[in-house]
Amino acid sequence: MTMRYVALLRAVNVGGTGKLPMSDLRAICESVGFTNVRTYIASGNVVFESRLAEPAVKARLESGLQAYAGKPVGVLIRTGAELMAVLAGNPFKTAAPNRTVAIFLDTPPAADALSRVTGQQDEEIALGTREIFVHYGSGMARSKLKIPAASAGTARNMNTIETLATWATE
Repeated sequence: MTMRYVALLRAVNVGGTGKLPMSDLRAICESVGFTNVRTYIASGNVVFESRLAEPAVKARLESGLQAYAGKPVGVLIRTGAELMAVLAGNPFKTAAPNRTVAIFLDTPPAADALSRVTGQQDEEIALGTREIFVHYGSGMARSKLKIPAASAGTARNMNTIETLATWATE
């Protein structure tokens, strides 16, 4: 059975050291056997279909990206249903969606993950299933927030998550 997945790449941007044109990302996905590949904004978001299970999808995409970049590129994989669950589970639904993020993780955060947070000012933080939710009251630019448990994750704001969830479930 074919599944639709969303891949969220870590440390990818439109300029600088992590530069990965979205056309190249689409080509990499197709070269490792994924179909109906579609990227969303230039920050490492891609929706595609595969018959493989999530661990194999992750391994195949990470391998293709490493061959391209010459270094490991972290990838977090979710299904459309999982992204819909993230939207439903957002504890900060009344906050501005562009100031609220889910930091996606490979595994569930430890129960004490928030005990090591530093620099917290007006940010609100909550644990999710395989995510850490953060509402940046004054915006991300001014924040000094450090969440050690999120160091291997990648953040997306609620607007981006909503678009990706819609694409992955349509």
